[in-house]
Amino acid sequence: MSRTPHTRTAAPASRTRLRALVVTAAAAALAAGALPASATSTPAQIATSKTNGAAYLRTLQAPDGSYAGSGLSNEWAFSAFAAAGTAAVDVAPGGDTTKNARTVYRNLLATAAWPSATPVVTDYERATLNAYAAGIDPARVSASRNLIGDIYSYWQTAEAGYFGSSANYNGTVFAGLALAGARTQAGAQRVPQALLDRITTRIRANQHNDGGWDYQKAEGDPVRLAAPGDVDMTGASMAALCAAGVPATDPDIVQARTFLKGKLVNNSGAFDAMYGINSSSNGWAVSGLNACGINPQTGDFLTPAGKTPVDFLIAQQFNPGGGFRYQPGDNAPSAYSSTDALRAVAGGGFTAAPPLPSAGAPRWVAQSAFTPGTATELALTVDDGTGALKVCSVAFTPTAGTTTLGAVLDAAATAATPAGCVTSVTPAAGTGTITAVNGTANSGTATWRASVDGSAFTTAGRARVIGVGDTIALRYGS
Repeated sequence: MSRTPHTRTAAPASRTRLRALVVTAAAAALAAGALPASATSTPAQIATSKTNGAAYLRTLQAPDGSYAGSGLSNEWAFSAFAAAGTAAVDVAPGGDTTKNARTVYRNLLATAAWPSATPVVTDYERATLNAYAAGIDPARVSASRNLIGDIYSYWQTAEAGYFGSSANYNGTVFAGLALAGARTQAGAQRVPQALLDRITTRIRANQHNDGGWDYQKAEGDPVRLAAPGDVDMTGASMAALCAAGVPATDPDIVQARTFLKGKLVNNSGAFDAMYGINSSSNGWAVSGLNACGINPQTGDFLTPAGKTPVDFLIAQQFNPGGGFRYQPGDNAPSAYSSTDALRAVAGGGFTAAPPLPSAGAPRWVAQSAFTPGTATELALTVDDGTGALKVCSVAFTPTAGTTTLGAVLDAAATAATPAGCVTSVTPAAGTGTITAVNGTANSGTATWRASVDGSAFTTAGRARVIGVGDTIALRYGS
């Protein structure tokens, strides 16, 4: 994998990487300051770090209210703000609420020219994680922008479970983080478990022999599997597994935990990462531990010298100022390292549900209906029960504020990316119950059922109402 701006670069000043977020009960307790007595950084120190870190991130806002432009910039601030308890809609330059960070970011994501003329899957994964943290429903950014659908379009049919080029493992692990972490406005898992299970299988297959992961594909390659793991991607991979429902007691999580323990530096609590000791790598590792409910201040992560990874991160923070150094000894804060470090110290994984705004604004903003004549997309999975899950983004131009499941499936037959998600539907017209999809017909108690945004699977009917941004899952079985 080339280290493009969409993944990572080796230069500290521009070391931009995808980050996602999952908040477990243990992570929430950490963020709230409910730490065990043996923890070394106290709740008061963590609270001060969060306050000062959020203050620093406010200084990164441009006069027009933006954190992001074309490509990568400071948009990872949104996930760090959310973990630290600051609502993006409350962040406005000079108090000008018309330029609040959430509104400006949403407008950017809705722009037809965003992200670029040659987008990659990590663009949409990054946006999903940060939009969610900012209180923007990622499936309903605008009448035309559905970030969940954008991610689905990169599904690799020939290598099910991978998103984008399989050689770039980042694209797959952050698909897992985004699709599992960016839940519905009601807090439900919006994508089917069958999809997360396929991603989980690929993540497990890429775990190195030492228990870690790195940014390159290792599955099926004995040389890569025997190569050293990377602290950063180990944290991200742990978080993706736990976001998908894998427990912290799972052998692969236990191996990853052991790998990270082996990277601890006794006298500082830092992890010795691929790029040396630095705040960004430590932030990713701590976020992985947080997402799995593993306290980074006790047990395996309290060194004999009495130091922890949280101690290390807080020691890198400038006070006053609130920003975090990339590496010990640096004389100025790094914007990217500050988002990584703050999110981790605050107890976050790789994204967080948006906090309640303080100024009476809604917690969420979202497109409420289709705009007739405006092209959009819908995320669709088709599971025929054989294990051959089909995943696609369906291009669709609505004629009213809502549509029907039958109309979406009809569109999928000719306008799906990747193609082949739907080849046939019975009945092919009307409003009746769907009796066959892709040649698999209802038989006895085994029938086609549908779920929208993680709802219970019920009998699939062509007349079922589908709204803007709905994530649709079809499943065959009893």
